[in-house]
Amino acid sequence: MTFVRPRGAEGDRPGVEVESNIRELVRRDATALRQAESDSELAANNLSTLLRRVSAHSTREIDLLIAELRTLRDKLHADGNRVEREIVEYAALSQSVIQLTKIIADGVMQIKKVPDAPSITE
Repeated sequence: MTFVRPRGAEGDRPGVEVESNIRELVRRDATALRQAESDSELAANNLSTLLRRVSAHSTREIDLLIAELRTLRDKLHADGNRVEREIVEYAALSQSVIQLTKIIADGVMQIKKVPDAPSITE
């Protein structure tokens, strides 16, 4: 029994075929990898374009909302100033009414104190 195989035409063929098959597989894998990279780049570009469109629309909506909120803030500020002015005017009018009421009450009291004055109830 011999465990050593003689080198010859029969011994080299399986090794050559295996090596050839390995080279073919590597070549196919490299081609598939390039194709996959190309497909992934195309998908990334499409996704990038889609995201830009979606974000542009969202950004526009946000800008419109911000402008609307600023307009509402300005209106609230103007209405607040108007209400404040009206409260000040109401307080001044109320003070005037209180002073006028005191003057009238004092005048009525003075009329009652005068003995010769005619009675209001007559």
